[in-house]
Amino acid sequence: MKNTHFKLPSFTQAISQLIAQPSISSSQASWDQSNESVINLLAAWFETLGFDITIQAVPNAKGKFNLLAKLGSGNGGLLLAGHSDTVPFDENRWLSDPLKVTDSDNKLFGLGSCDMKGFFAFILQVCQQVDLKLLKKPLYVLATADEETTMAGARFFANSGIIKPDVAIIGEPTNLVPVIMHKGHMSHKISIKGQAGHSSKPTSGVNAIEIMYQVISELFKLRENLNLSYKNEAFDVQTPTLNLGAIHGGDNANRICGHCELDIDMRSLPGMKDEELVSWLSKSLQPIAEKYPGRLSINELDPSSPSFEQTATSNLVVTAEKLSGHTCCAVNYATEAPFIQQLGCQTIVMGPGSIDQAHQPNEYLAHSEIKKTELLLTKVIHHYCF
Repeated sequence: MKNTHFKLPSFTQAISQLIAQPSISSSQASWDQSNESVINLLAAWFETLGFDITIQAVPNAKGKFNLLAKLGSGNGGLLLAGHSDTVPFDENRWLSDPLKVTDSDNKLFGLGSCDMKGFFAFILQVCQQVDLKLLKKPLYVLATADEETTMAGARFFANSGIIKPDVAIIGEPTNLVPVIMHKGHMSHKISIKGQAGHSSKPTSGVNAIEIMYQVISELFKLRENLNLSYKNEAFDVQTPTLNLGAIHGGDNANRICGHCELDIDMRSLPGMKDEELVSWLSKSLQPIAEKYPGRLSINELDPSSPSFEQTATSNLVVTAEKLSGHTCCAVNYATEAPFIQQLGCQTIVMGPGSIDQAHQPNEYLAHSEIKKTELLLTKVIHHYCF
C-alpha cells in the first residue's frame, strides 16, 4: 500500500534530512556505518510519489543496502543513479556541523551536499513538479551502498540484472558536464617479510626496508614504461598512474627491520584491462621475489574498479550535450559507471556541484546549481520517459 499521507519535503528540507542521516563508508571499522537510515528515508519519499520500492541487502556488507524505486511500466526508460554513502570527516577542519546543512554565502554546506546526497534531493523535487501519470517509459531511481570504498552496492546491483533501462545517468558532481570516460582504480599492498636482529650485526638478519627499496626501484621502472606505452589525450593526466601511497616498516633505529609494507594504487586508461596491470605488477617484482624466496607478497587492498567509456556519438551523449549545453569530457577519478553500464544501457556521469568540493572539509553545493539542475533533470526525464 502506498504511503499517500506522507508529506514530501522541499529541496532544502530533503537535502538537510539526508545529510542528517550519517552513512559513512570506510575501510576502518571504527568509522564505517550503515546506510539504512538514508535508504529508508528515500523509500518513504518515493513510495509517496507512487514508485514501487525494492530494498536489497548487499551481500557480505553488514548494514549496507541498495534501493531501487521504479515508476511506470514497459521496457527501457531512464535510470538516475547515485550512492547513498559519504567519506569520513574531520570535524575540527569544518567551520560548521558536517551533518547539518548550513546556508551561508549562497552555498549549502554539509557532508554529502554535492557528493552526492544532493542529487537525490533534486530528483525528489523534480518528480514532484512533473506529471508522473503521463510516463510512457519507466523511470528508475537507484541508491547504492559503499561507493566510497568497495563499490559493493553497484557491483551487486549490476550482477542482479533486474532492470535494463535504455540510458543511465549517475549524478556525481561534474558541474552538469557529461562525463563519458574515466580511469579505473586498483590498490595493492606489497609486503616484505624480513628477519629482525640487532643492528650491530647486519648479517644476522634480513632488512625488509632494504628489500622494499629494491621494490620501489622496480615500481618506478614500471611506471615509466606505462607512461611511455599508453596515452589518452582526452584526460588531464594523459597516462596511467602508479602512486606510492603509504609505507610502514621497522620499529627502532637499532633493530634490523623485520617487516615492511607499501600501499600503492594504479589507475588505468580505458582499453586497459585490470588483469593486465596486475600481471605487469607481478612480473616487475618477480626477480626480487626469486632473489628473496618467500619474503615478498602482493595482496589486493580493495576490489578493483574498471575504467569506463561511453561512445561519444551515442544517443545519450549527444542528447546530454544538447540539453546541458556542455561538451562531454573525461575525468581521472573512478565512479560506479562501469558497473551500471553492465546493465546493458548507455551510461554517463553528470550531476550538480564540483568534484573539487568532494572529500573536502566544508563541502558545499552552490545555490547557482539548484535551478539549472532541476531544469536539466526535468528535460532528461521528459526526453526519455514521456
